[in-house]
This record gives sequence, structure tokens and C-alpha cells, in this order.
Amino acid sequence: MDHFSDDDIETVFKWGRQIHRLNCCKDRILERHLAAYDITAAQFKVMLLMNREGMTTSAELCRCVMLDSGAMSRMLDRLETKDMIKRVRSTTDRRQFHLELTAKGQEFCRQIPLIAKKAFNDLLQPFTPSEFKEFDRMLTKLLIHAGI
Repeated sequence: MDHFSDDDIETVFKWGRQIHRLNCCKDRILERHLAAYDITAAQFKVMLLMNREGMTTSAELCRCVMLDSGAMSRMLDRLETKDMIKRVRSTTDRRQFHLELTAKGQEFCRQIPLIAKKAFNDLLQPFTPSEFKEFDRMLTKLLIHAGI
């Protein structure tokens, strides 16, 4: 179903800006909650994927967070410097490295549910319970339609 006509282009652009701004706002709120851990929102997403999804290669992470390999490599370097992850050479292919959480990284990952809960409670605070439920329903519908 088409919701916009040629006359609605400014509304289309407005929606695009609003969705982008909401995502940026989510990351800013998340970074406030991450400040004590010296972790950025982008690094948080990588740690989350490693912990919850079991991703162990840079290529997997690149596909999931839509970063190029150079940017991902730099992010992994920073996480390694912070002693959150380590690179381990593959036993089957010496050219490859697998990523592992360090003890410090595992400890941080135990905090992820609390951090995420607080950040999303802050972001979605203006919603009433029924608005929250409706937003969840509509967001799920959009994601299903997008095949995500």
C-alpha cells in the first residue's frame, strides 16, 4: 500500500530524518549508561553480538552491524586494548583469527541486560503502557515486512 504521493515528499524526508534522529537518540542514551564502562554504543553492539549471538569472526560482525572491515578492525583493536576481547588464531586456518571475550569482557556482558533495560526505559519513557504495546506491535510488523 502506498502511503505517500508525489506531493508528500517533504513528509517522506521528515520521516527519514525522524527515524535517523531516534536511532541517534537511542545511541546517546545508551552511551550515557555506558560511560562508566568506557564503552561506546557501537562497541556495546559488538559485545552484545559476541555474547548473545555467539559471533566469533570479524566478518560475521561486519555483516550484522553493517560496518566495513577496516572500521570493524579498528573497533576490535580498541576493544582488545580495553581487554574486553582477544583475537585467537584459528587452529584450522592460520590466516584467520577468532574473537573471544576476555574475563573482563565476560564480566561486562553480565551487565548488558541491566544497561539495555535502563537505556530503553529512558528512551521509551514518554509512552503509556498501551502506546508501548502498540509501538511494539507496529515495529514488529515493519521488521517482519522487511524480512528482519
